[in-house]
Amino acid sequence: MSTRRTFLRSALAFGAFTILPRHVLGGRGYTAPSDELTKAVIGIGGMGHWHLGSTGARLLAVCDVDEGHLQEGLKVGGTGVKGYKDFREVLERKDIDVVHIATPPHWHGLIAIAAARAGKDIWCEKPMTRSIAEGEKVIEAVRTYGRMFRVNTWFRYGGDQLYGSGVTARECRKLVRSGLLGWPLTVTIAASTGFEWKFYWSGRTDLSPRWIPAGLDYDFWLGPAPYKPYHPHRVHATFRGYWDYDGGGLGDMGQHYLDPVQYFLGKDTESPVEIEADALAQHPEAAGSFGRIVMSYADGCRIILDGDLKAEETPFIEGPQGKVFKGLRSTIRDLKEKLAALPDGDPEQQITDFMVSVRTREPFALNELNGHRSATLVNLSKISWQLGRGIRFDPKTLTCPGDAEANRMLTRNYRTPFVVPKLA
Repeated sequence: MSTRRTFLRSALAFGAFTILPRHVLGGRGYTAPSDELTKAVIGIGGMGHWHLGSTGARLLAVCDVDEGHLQEGLKVGGTGVKGYKDFREVLERKDIDVVHIATPPHWHGLIAIAAARAGKDIWCEKPMTRSIAEGEKVIEAVRTYGRMFRVNTWFRYGGDQLYGSGVTARECRKLVRSGLLGWPLTVTIAASTGFEWKFYWSGRTDLSPRWIPAGLDYDFWLGPAPYKPYHPHRVHATFRGYWDYDGGGLGDMGQHYLDPVQYFLGKDTESPVEIEADALAQHPEAAGSFGRIVMSYADGCRIILDGDLKAEETPFIEGPQGKVFKGLRSTIRDLKEKLAALPDGDPEQQITDFMVSVRTREPFALNELNGHRSATLVNLSKISWQLGRGIRFDPKTLTCPGDAEANRMLTRNYRTPFVVPKLA
């Protein structure tokens, strides 16, 4: 078996390898119906445990840079499951079909691209990528190698309510398509409409260097992120509080909250053209809180992220002809009855079982394309929030015209020797 040192000696730290799993040996995208799908889980922290138990494929491998996490994963996995500390060794295995990426977000893009190159289908945690440029590269890799991809948030297509809002994305889509509220629409995501921003994920600004615990490969945990001295608050359960790895409560919950809004507004192929954050000045390393972030589309639609926990009577969805509050309580008389009489708001077919996508080679409901657009909502909000000012965005070029400072934040500078691998 290759050692980690061997890997790091390979070209650009990722080696030029392309591996075809069992289900494509009979032709690109072929899966025999009787074939049992197999999986590996990379990252065995909080969400990693959820991925260990997800159904539809047999677990063959677990991977984590922390020996304690790794042993927990092996215990849960049981007989026949092998443990790894380097995800690239997992990707070398020809008998693994699906890779689950449950690492911190600063690793999502690079692992997803490497997994696509290795012929694996990809089930990725949210947010899909730490930067907008990484999302573009993931799309390119998934398309180049003919892989299936899903982001692990499900509120756009499931029957679950949107957290505490009391409504489903399907109901909201039906309402929006009906035209009862008029156009353009404003959607407010706030505690008063059922959404909580989890500002307790804020980072600390008083970190002093600590000894790295035995069993943790901290250098590899950092991976492409800038080197910072170890402190336990940077890693594991509290990593979300730091810009290098995520983006506080917004990074944690943003794609959960924003993806279904993007879906019911019909914005899967669009992005806002203007983003304005109202927040106190942010620490260069530690994410804090925000008061309000407003994202405006070219057609006048707006998404408002309200972090002030105010305005109990704020509508969830508001248009020129009506307002809808938490739980579909509305100023429109007999709204529920009107909605019941309307055609289905979601006529297109959606695959909502990822293993069906893997077997049929048909895209999952939340895939690399629409997932990239909803992750872009998160990343644009974080850029405006960090800069402490408004930015303009071109949804076609995915750039901030004339804004060098904002454009630099659309991508990330990776620490040597980590780079985005070249595609075929």
